[in-house]
Amino acid sequence: MTKQDFINALAEQEGIEKKQAAACTDAVIKALTDALVAGEKVQFVGFGAFEVKQRAEKKVRNPQTGEELISPATQVPVFKPGKALKDAVAQK
Repeated sequence: MTKQDFINALAEQEGIEKKQAAACTDAVIKALTDALVAGEKVQFVGFGAFEVKQRAEKKVRNPQTGEELISPATQVPVFKPGKALKDAVAQK
């Protein structure tokens, strides 16, 4: 499902215009992104939680040259699904 497919489904399900559904979708994505950038955890009970985790520095190897490099530490967003979401997907 693409973002546009999601917007269309939201508009149809809620009986609103696609323009309103697009604005709501963009607002949710922006709020989620802003919270994660600020280092906050975003949790939707039953759906799941978004958070930022620290990925440690590690050694990697360039497959073409065999040269060993250091991959720097970085922060990555992660999603942990909630029980209700896991159960819904498992029932399919």
